[in-house]
Amino acid sequence: MLGLKTRAYYTVKPLIPQAATIGLRQWLAKRRLAKHSDVWPVDQLAGATPPNWPGWPGGKKFALVLTHDVEGSRGIERVRPLLELEQRCGVRSSFNFVPEDVPIPADVRKAVEQAGGEVGVHGLKHDGRLFFSKAGFGEKAARIRRYLREWNAVGFRAPFMHHDLAWMHELEVEYDASTFDTDPFEPEPDGVRTIFPFWVPGNGEPGRKGYVELPYTLVQDFTLFRVLQEDNIDIWKRKLDWIVEHGGMALLNTHPDYMRFEGGTCSATEYPAARYEEFLRYALERYGDQCWHALPRDVARYYRESLPEAGQRNSRRRIAMVTHSDYEKDNRVRRYAEALAGRGDLVDVLAIETGDAPLGEKMVNGVRLLTVQHRVRNEKSHWTYAYRLLRFLVVSSLALTKLHRKIRYDAVHVHNIPDFMVFSAWYPKLCGAKVVLDIHDIVPELFSNKFQSRANRMYVALLKKIERWSAKFSDHVIIANHLWFDRIAERSATPEKCTVFINHVDKGLFYRRERERPAGASPKIVLFHGTFQWHQGLEIAIEAMALLRDRVPDAELHLYGGGGGAKTIDNMMEQARRLGIGDRVKFLGSVPLQKIPDIVANADIGIVPKRADSFGNEAYSTKITEFLSQGVPAVVSRTKIDQYYFDDSTVQFFASGNAQEMADAMVEVLTNPERRASLVAAGLEYADRHSWETRKPAYFHLLDSLAVERFERPRLTEPAKS
Repeated sequence: MLGLKTRAYYTVKPLIPQAATIGLRQWLAKRRLAKHSDVWPVDQLAGATPPNWPGWPGGKKFALVLTHDVEGSRGIERVRPLLELEQRCGVRSSFNFVPEDVPIPADVRKAVEQAGGEVGVHGLKHDGRLFFSKAGFGEKAARIRRYLREWNAVGFRAPFMHHDLAWMHELEVEYDASTFDTDPFEPEPDGVRTIFPFWVPGNGEPGRKGYVELPYTLVQDFTLFRVLQEDNIDIWKRKLDWIVEHGGMALLNTHPDYMRFEGGTCSATEYPAARYEEFLRYALERYGDQCWHALPRDVARYYRESLPEAGQRNSRRRIAMVTHSDYEKDNRVRRYAEALAGRGDLVDVLAIETGDAPLGEKMVNGVRLLTVQHRVRNEKSHWTYAYRLLRFLVVSSLALTKLHRKIRYDAVHVHNIPDFMVFSAWYPKLCGAKVVLDIHDIVPELFSNKFQSRANRMYVALLKKIERWSAKFSDHVIIANHLWFDRIAERSATPEKCTVFINHVDKGLFYRRERERPAGASPKIVLFHGTFQWHQGLEIAIEAMALLRDRVPDAELHLYGGGGGAKTIDNMMEQARRLGIGDRVKFLGSVPLQKIPDIVANADIGIVPKRADSFGNEAYSTKITEFLSQGVPAVVSRTKIDQYYFDDSTVQFFASGNAQEMADAMVEVLTNPERRASLVAAGLEYADRHSWETRKPAYFHLLDSLAVERFERPRLTEPAKS
């Protein structure tokens, strides 16, 4: 739906003299020109080749697509002169007509078709009101479908380049052409930042199976010659050269209404048609042998036929993520974001910076990362921690609001903790974006454990209320495991509104690595990587290491990670020294996520010593599957959650909190070749069956389904006007 200011403008626009509206656009363009010089007329990001790109037919380097929007009677009168100009140049094009402003003579449409061109629908009326309301769009969409059938048309373009890709499934078109790669001078200046066709997925329902989006990539004629007041086509030429260099689609949209074919002085809204002809001759003479000249429907059909599976097609959803975590170390958030970027979506992540690096933005594997606040782990109370979370809420909300005004996200995926971070998406939600709350950890139970505040009923009760409010605000809730699903569905959200996405291993990162250390090498490495919080039970692991000292003399405990409080590591180091194994417990700090698989692959066993009498009893440990994916046996405490997902054939269990049993379990795996081989084989098979690759399509489908609006289809009581 259009924004309030845009709707207000198009409401009063009929009352404003045309010269005044042109003057206003020229004034605004001067202000925007310098501000957007980094992305106009060329946005370097838009030149990236999409995933699975099939190339152009016949090995051509780029596509040239010519389209025209016919806005009124003057444009209809000039269709034939424009066709004659194009026939002289040996090209063909599509003409999009407005059905309900002025009569569209059938012989004009027929002339386009006889010239080898294509006819499309250009809204209903050229008044800018198509997207004023969802109900109004639904009623108008029914009439648009009627014209599409009557004209045998398969493509659509909205007047003024207004667009809501979530609504436009209702048109049941093969393609839409209402967007652009970059154009800060449009009423809705949210460029899709690609010079290639892309797929707008549906949700599988009839009429909502998806369509191809064809953005225009060369600035429109009226903008170039009348708004920016250019008197030559140099910008067209320069942009075309860049598109050819990047192998994209040069799609030009012009208007016969503004072309003057006769001699004499052009009016305030006209330019010489010779400029369009000059562009055609430049393109064909310079690049004719490299060019696939095609109609929009040809491009859309080629794209669909070249990538017959919808999952192969590059989408261009615009997704924002908010996380109060260090993105580059958060494998769950990175997994989502990089999967979306990998299918061609635009993904922005607002996160914290845990190091000394300055705040700012950078690209990480196709994802734009924006760090908006530093994080220092020195809280002494839950109130200090809450204050810092509230500050991040404010900072991320302001940043997200500013970004959405420019980008207009389809969805915002917010990761807890805390749950209330979802309210940072208030502005995108108000503007129509869908909001997903991802509950990595259930906050009331986590905080009760973290701050040992079980008696503080008021504080925990408040956290449960926040959880309910956050779930209600969200359009959908993702939950990290099935045990928590039951709890959240009971106290905060309906089951229909919730989906479980376990933090399964990403095989794109945790593919099977070659082990650099030979089998049986000394020392025997016992590995833990992650946070050092109390519920992880690392004190139990250190005690167990002391108990196996004489049975496996060369065993070492390697600990990667941190957190859990300022004195946590000091306390564990003191414990190890007191037990006489200070030299066997290595604190190796935090490392980048991409280095973890190689570290895991070279361990002898992995340990997960969580406490079953704490938050850890129901918190799923991704590290278990990370161990299994590398053929490293896992020694795991017998918690409720881990018994839900694993059994004795897959991991070596021990009684949670029992250091002696943990030591016995580690000795069994380290010294029994048959048991070790069995665990390795079963673990590898489990990791293959339960990887992120098996669940990634479901995540895509969830976001795509949320981004497709449902309409009550009205029954037409009178025929559409012809």
